[in-house]
Parts: sequence; C-alpha cells; structure tokens
Amino acid sequence: MLRVLIVDDEAPARARLRQMLAAYPDVEVVGQAETGVQAMEQAAALQPDLMLLDIQMPGCSGIDVAASLPHPRPAIVFCTAYDQHAVDAFELHAVDYLLKPISRARLERTLERVRSLPAAARDTALNQAARTLPPAPARFLVRNASNYLVVAEPRVLGFVSEDGLTRLVTEKEKYWMDPTLNELEDRLDPARFFRVSRAAIVSLNAVTEVAPLPGGSGEVSIRNGLKLEVSRRRFHDLLKALGGK
Repeated sequence: MLRVLIVDDEAPARARLRQMLAAYPDVEVVGQAETGVQAMEQAAALQPDLMLLDIQMPGCSGIDVAASLPHPRPAIVFCTAYDQHAVDAFELHAVDYLLKPISRARLERTLERVRSLPAAARDTALNQAARTLPPAPARFLVRNASNYLVVAEPRVLGFVSEDGLTRLVTEKEKYWMDPTLNELEDRLDPARFFRVSRAAIVSLNAVTEVAPLPGGSGEVSIRNGLKLEVSRRRFHDLLKALGGK
C-alpha cells in the first residue's frame, strides 16, 4: 500500500487529487495539509510513503518543506505551475512533478515512477532538485515544543551543530531543526550564507567582526554576540565572501 499525504493550499486542488487517487486500490490518502507547517506536522505523525507537494504556498514553499524533512524522507512529487524550463530541470534530476492542471494519465505515470524508485535515490534526487531553482529568500521550519514554526531568512543569524543536532540561531532564540548542516549547506545561497566550520554556518549579513587567531584559523562574531570558530582552510574564503581580498 502506497500511503500518500496531499499538500496544497487550495481546497479544490486537494479534492481533485484525492478523487483521482481513489481509483488506485494500492493507494491510501492518509492526510491532507494546506500549509507547510501542517505538512511537516503530518509528515512526522503519519510517516507517508509519498507527498504530493505544492510548490507555491503562502508562508512556506514546497521546496522549504521538502528541504526540511528529516531522513528518511518520503518520496516527493512536486505539484507546480512553473514554466516548462523549470519543469524540465526537475525531470532531469528524476524527482517527478505534476504540472497543473493535473491529468489522470500523468498522475498514473507518476505513481509508476514512485513505485519503482529506490528509497536511497529519492533523497539524492530531491537534494539536486532543490538546488535547481534560482536562489530566493528562504524560510525555515523549526521545532517549537511539539509544533513547527516558520522562521523567515532575515531573522536567521546562522546555524550551529550541538551534540549532533542542528540549531537555527536568531537574535534571542535557538531552535532545533531536522536538517543537518550538510543538508542546509546544499540548500542555502552561498552569496548569503557561509560555512565557517564543520559545526557552524553563518549569515554573511549577520557578521559583525572577524578576528584572526594563531595558526591561521579565526573567530567570527555575529549580531547577537555569539562567537564562532572559523577553520583555517575557510578563514580567507570567509574574508573574500565578506568583500575582502
């Protein structure tokens, strides 16, 4: 049985997908969500095999949701109204898509592809597809007790790894996140974020001071006063990213 979570901010689109999926005896719609936060909560609670995920939603896009899902991820099929050029990019990276308005024949091909796609290939293809879209201001889904919150990029000062877990850093809070730093680095725009060490990524706009240390490493200070180590091999690249030589 293929367990499906439908995510779309438009009720008619969710209803149409559910109606079409009812024709397949091996498919069960286990939930529906209309926002990215609801999608994350239901994905954690229901553990679906497949998410039919709208890209353009208010507050948090489908790309944000997909990139924030913890491993092992369900198969992701993006539902999109993007132009053909962007759709072709998804196709090249083997993450399937449904171009709105969705046809029954196209949905059937999608389900066949999902059934045949090994679980390990899903994550690789999803990470590649997430990098296909041009960089844009991002939103991040973080944990707040038993719920998820959406944090807009301008609030983000950086990301740190503590005891093997990822925390998003703002002026006053640190929030737990599911993605690893490696996953975030793949997703983030290098013009706005920089990996200063194995344990930290900083927002370049949040950097207030960079100090060299003996041995070629350094220390970076960000807007809330937090100081983070900069590895020796990344120190000069950080200065270049900040506009130095």
